[in-house]
Amino acid sequence: PSLSPPLPLSLRLLALTFPLVAKGFSDETLEKAAKSEGYCSRILRAQGTRREGYNEFSLRVEGDPEFYKPGNSYRVTLSAATPAYFRGFTLIALKEGKEGDKEEDHAGTFQIIDEEETQFMSNCPVAVTESTPRRRTRIQVFWTAPPTGTGCVILKASIVQKRIIYFQDEGSLTKKICEQDSASEGVTDKPILDCCACGTAKYRLTFYGNWSEKTHPKDFPRRTNHWSAIIGSSHSKNYILWEYGGYASEGVKQVAELGSPVKMEEEIRQQSDEVLTVIKAKAQWPAWQPLNVRAAPSAEFSVDRHRHLMSFLTMLGPSPDWNVGLSAEDLCTKDCGWVQKVVQDLIPWDAGTDSGVTYESPNKPTVPQEKIRPLTSLDHPQSPFYDPEGGSIKLVARVVIERIARKGEQCNIVPDNIDDIVADLAPEEKEEDDTPETCIYSNWSPWSACSSSTCEKGKRMRQRMLKAQLDLSVPCPDTQDFQPCMGPGCSDEDGSTCMMSDWITWSPCSVSCGMGTRSRERYVKQFPEDGSMCKVPTEETEKCIVNEECSPSSCLVTEWGEWDECSASCGTGMKRRHRMIKMTPADGSMCKAETTEAEKCMMPECHTIPCLLSPWSEWSDCSVTCGKGMRTRQRMLKSAAELGDCNEELEQAEKCMLPECPIDCELTEWSQWSECNTSCGKGHMIRTRMIKIEPQFGGTACPETVQRTKCRVRKCLRGPGMEKRRWKEAREKRRSEQAKKNVDSEQYPACRLKPWTAWTECSTLCGGGIQERYMMVKKRSKSTQFTSCKDKKELRACNVHPC
Repeated sequence: PSLSPPLPLSLRLLALTFPLVAKGFSDETLEKAAKSEGYCSRILRAQGTRREGYNEFSLRVEGDPEFYKPGNSYRVTLSAATPAYFRGFTLIALKEGKEGDKEEDHAGTFQIIDEEETQFMSNCPVAVTESTPRRRTRIQVFWTAPPTGTGCVILKASIVQKRIIYFQDEGSLTKKICEQDSASEGVTDKPILDCCACGTAKYRLTFYGNWSEKTHPKDFPRRTNHWSAIIGSSHSKNYILWEYGGYASEGVKQVAELGSPVKMEEEIRQQSDEVLTVIKAKAQWPAWQPLNVRAAPSAEFSVDRHRHLMSFLTMLGPSPDWNVGLSAEDLCTKDCGWVQKVVQDLIPWDAGTDSGVTYESPNKPTVPQEKIRPLTSLDHPQSPFYDPEGGSIKLVARVVIERIARKGEQCNIVPDNIDDIVADLAPEEKEEDDTPETCIYSNWSPWSACSSSTCEKGKRMRQRMLKAQLDLSVPCPDTQDFQPCMGPGCSDEDGSTCMMSDWITWSPCSVSCGMGTRSRERYVKQFPEDGSMCKVPTEETEKCIVNEECSPSSCLVTEWGEWDECSASCGTGMKRRHRMIKMTPADGSMCKAETTEAEKCMMPECHTIPCLLSPWSEWSDCSVTCGKGMRTRQRMLKSAAELGDCNEELEQAEKCMLPECPIDCELTEWSQWSECNTSCGKGHMIRTRMIKIEPQFGGTACPETVQRTKCRVRKCLRGPGMEKRRWKEAREKRRSEQAKKNVDSEQYPACRLKPWTAWTECSTLCGGGIQERYMMVKKRSKSTQFTSCKDKKELRACNVHPC
């Protein structure tokens, strides 16, 4: 007998909500019931208890569009806010007002992105559910909008957590999106919500390519595989770089087909009022290398209230027109804050400009141009991503966007106290010293030891002292600086090392009173270079105690929260953590449990630095007036020399680039005058010269290259014997020339010449050109010098008719 595959967790827990479930009810019975008609509608009727304002989970359509375009594809994300999580889920799309008990009630189609995370529900194939039940915080799928005339669509998600199913008819787990009417056809869907955050935020984009021969073996281009330079920007909702269902601009086309970001950057910079930062990162050749060999490419950018969206793209090369990227990613939250972290797995998309089907297909322009769409595994049998069963395309990249700084006054409704520092990224490099001249600081102290004592992420700190604030109206920057670090004994050089994600937050304690357990998980971000299996644990469990006394006279309290920041910026201080009373003692007595706990904390040793320096001067002018040069800046030592040695640099130099130097036109010398273009009467002669170097960068333009002058030959004879006389004169001339040659040969027997060459092509098609022919020396005596024994050249006019 064959074994049936296990039912998804969301289907198993569905038994908790139906009268069908009774004592002795088996999975087999449930599965049979699930296969009966109308099962999809029964999923929708499953409800669990939930408190008012339940918003730990959210369902989001990429770009937050109000309308969908029929046939377009959209990325749909179901996520949980820290520290919440979910183990199972169900995702469906219904026509507005429909119950879901008929196949035609469902709208559009889903496309699986990651088969390890998601799958179609076997008993309700229009719905998406989890592949395996485990703790997770986010899943993603693509949804292709239904055809014209469908109307509004309701995207709904259910959440399975702690053996309860949550399915909301409204709120954060429901998204309504309506069909775009014909009057607005061609109008780009943009986020409908304006950003209410304050100040600015700075982010770091890090791109992790996962396209290699190991992960995508079919027809993998071994020699030429690469990612093109990353190009993008932070921008407003009034500008869209690219989007699914839209048409590629010329800049997008050049990135997609050629890997060239030049035109794309030009288009971005033309939108100066709508763009805050141009995002650029170097190309990657080859496409994949271990992170301990080559760091992942990254770029920093800023956002503000007006320009709070972020888009980028990079070409998967070689390919016809395939790319990956993000479109209009919103970094502003509905709580008027800035998003802490975005992680997106990427599959390739087609720019719609080339019809090739393999990595190295010859150019085949798509006419007319098609819309941008995600690639699928059923596009073409020759495609490297082809799967006859229509499975999902393996992910080719992941992008991580992390907030690294915030500036200015913040107005977020929900307090933001999450640590911005991530362990695997270098600290932000400041291009310029932005310290106000009115703020006088000491130098930075040495870095403290890493806060992590194990091979996990931590941070270290340095500090400086504000010695004087000359203008109280000008705020002075922070006196502390933090940097990510790893604990001692960590090495990235071992080829068998796994790269792991950070640990997910600890789960709640398994009991509300007494001793229980809690667990946390992490996942493998990159497998070892040598192909070995990861032996690093991905889950760990520890004991936890909540409410040690479980008698009627004891009170129930929550678990301890995270420790507050240390009260001191250097030296010894105190840190505290808190918990809350959930329930007072049943016997009415007072709760004796402590709700605050404090302990000492050590910060870096307090230093006094003798160096007191003035702010940097302005950069000097560039050392050249055009092209590449150098510029310098200086600062002064203000503190007395007897206070100690100061090793800080007092002068800095850097390269500078001014517009290219002008290049003037250069010409050859004039040629000899041509023969007169007539054999008698008035005519003209011409001479020419060639352009050696074209003018560039505003250089002097080229003067004339052809000159003409008048010439006069003897008067033309008229009469019946004129033609006969001309023929006779020409014959006499030839005889004279031949006699001269014979004399030269007799006088200089060692000088022999080759016959005249044929005339060259005329230098112009009309207006008077020249032709040339040559007589080359065939043999010259080595013992005797003959001044007349040399190569000969003749010119004549040609094509003298006017243009």
